[in-house]
Amino acid sequence: METMRERFVAIATELVDSDPRIAVVLADITASQFAQAAARHPDRVINVGIREQLLIGVAGGLALAGLRPIVHTFPSFLVERPFEQVKLDICHQDVGAVLVSSGASYDMSAEGRTHQAPGDVALLDTLDGWTIQVPGHPDEAEFLLRAAAARDDRVYLRLSDEANRAPQPIVPGHFLPVRTGRAGTVVAAGPMLQPVLDAVAGLDLTVLYAVTVRPFDVGALRRAVAASDTADVVLVEPYLAGTSNREVGEALLHLPHRVLGLGVGRAELRRYGTSAEHAAAHGLDPESLRERIAGFLRTRR
Repeated sequence: METMRERFVAIATELVDSDPRIAVVLADITASQFAQAAARHPDRVINVGIREQLLIGVAGGLALAGLRPIVHTFPSFLVERPFEQVKLDICHQDVGAVLVSSGASYDMSAEGRTHQAPGDVALLDTLDGWTIQVPGHPDEAEFLLRAAAARDDRVYLRLSDEANRAPQPIVPGHFLPVRTGRAGTVVAAGPMLQPVLDAVAGLDLTVLYAVTVRPFDVGALRRAVAASDTADVVLVEPYLAGTSNREVGEALLHLPHRVLGLGVGRAELRRYGTSAEHAAAHGLDPESLRERIAGFLRTRR
């Protein structure tokens, strides 16, 4: 199957060819795939080199000039390294941009810690006004990129090599009920949907699919909990564990509830391994998820 990153290159190239408002800003990563587009549009396909702070600064300037910048590199270089520029050159200037990362939390495990960024969503969530989207399939990534390119707001599109087996009929801003049950609610973000569905097979649980994770779909969660026999909620996120626990807590302030946040742990895994081995080490493979979710439900008083 085509990867989300490959689909991103194809669609971003199409957009810059067809819409004079679109600009693509790169920091060496994926620049070779945009070489032909850069030859056609040297003023709107810009590679700043390995200068991630400049990457964001240029994007802010393009936005101030009326363009719609699509900014791309790995998440550790897109969110973490130039965070001050994101805060000042994008947010403080109150301009829009589409930040598109690839590599997720540990897709490039062989590249080591410099290419791992499980805290990117939590870090960006400290800033106001961002729509954060975590597609679980290349088709969803294309749909979200096209929609983001047509707007003027601030969007972070987090792409991964991991993908669900099939795309879902997503609606931006809303969680999708994938299955219903009475024993609790599981919110699966992006590419965690397939592992979650495999993990909860045979369990009487509702599963909500979250692609737009900010703003958090409070209404969908409340409806799912109201239709359940319990207010037990499990979050399964492909980034830092507990990133959305606060969102669940605020959504359910009106009733007693329990929340289990599953995701990437804070401890650094110092062996490269494969992405599948990292998922298992963080308890995000289907077998571990089933054990952790079932154990959480058994502790209900």
